[in-house]
Amino acid sequence: MLTAQKKKRIIEKFKTHETDTGSPQVQIAILTAEIKDLTEHLRSHKKDFSSRRGLIKKVSERRKLMKHLKREDSKAYDDLMATLKV
Repeated sequence: MLTAQKKKRIIEKFKTHETDTGSPQVQIAILTAEIKDLTEHLRSHKKDFSSRRGLIKKVSERRKLMKHLKREDSKAYDDLMATLKV
């Protein structure tokens, strides 16, 4: 799980304007960090199926946001993918 401090750093890095907390770029970056954390957790807890379900939901949500961003602003999508290395 992301700490508030780590989430705040991600928002600061990927925000598009001063009060931005919900743009697709920020949401994708936060979901990517959460996915990485859950993946590490599941490597050591192989039978944690509820966390696995949460991971699958987060991956699906990120995929939808990425598809939306690519359709609406392909340059921002390319920049984000280069930054996140997804």
